[in-house]
This record gives sequence, structure tokens and C-alpha cells, in this order.
Amino acid sequence: MMIGLTATIALAGCGFELRRASEMQFKTIQLTGFGPKSPLALELRQSIDASSGTRVVEGAAQAQVVFEAINDARERSVVAFTATGLVREIQLRVRLNFRLRTVGGTELIPPTELLQVRELSYNEGVALAKQYEEAFQFKAMQSDIVAQVVRRLAAVPPV
Repeated sequence: MMIGLTATIALAGCGFELRRASEMQFKTIQLTGFGPKSPLALELRQSIDASSGTRVVEGAAQAQVVFEAINDARERSVVAFTATGLVREIQLRVRLNFRLRTVGGTELIPPTELLQVRELSYNEGVALAKQYEEAFQFKAMQSDIVAQVVRRLAAVPPV
């Protein structure tokens, strides 16, 4: 009985709390510089809209801050071959260069590069499965970058 009570008290007081959406110090943000239908821009928009009190707007006239994507790229390269010349390993990269500024031009986050890199083995015999694995890895890297961006946006002081 005493052990159960002690465990209950320890768990109740450990400070565990589910992760919440980040709270940003600005009400509106404009996303610029992304290519048409960029999956990273779409996920970033959804993450910002999920945060309490901040929403993405289309025009600079309504925005307090402007998030400018300088470079948003997905890269794939072969890094190893077999002795017979077949692809053995590929490297996937998701790269985002961005900056954050006020509508007036004051820089809040200087130009910053976020890069995610993953290496995958490759086998021609299971090419379709490797294609799905590659898509899954790109999505996971993209989600990691979006989470990093949202944390950086939440750390920006009030505008």
C-alpha cells in the first residue's frame, strides 16, 4: 500500500505535461519565397495556424512579421555504388534557408539555414519499397525542420 501511494505521488509531481502548440509573440505572419505548392510551406502554415493566437495572412498589409524562405530544397544524391556499378546508397537532404523580419524591415531572425540529412541503402530488387521509404524520410525531415522553425518563431521577442 505504501509503495503504491509513493509511486502515485511521484508520478503526480514529476512535472510531466503533453507538448502544446508554441505560442508566438505576434498575431499575424506572412510566408513568402516558397515555391508553388511547397509541401514544407503547407506544413509550416498548418503548424503556425495550430498555435494559439497566431495566423498566417496572405498580404504584407495585414502581417506583423514576414517569414521569407530564401531557399527551400529537397535533394537526392547517390553516395555509393556496388562493384558492378549499381546504386548501393543514397543521401537525402531537406534544406531551408530563411529569415524573419518585420513589415518595416527590422530583422528579427537573420538568414539561417536548417538542414536535415539521411542516408538510405538502396536495392534495385525492391525499388518500389525504397521509393516509399524515401518519401517517408523526406516527410520526416520536413516535419523536423518545421518543428525547429516553429520553436525559433516562438522564441522571437514581442514585436
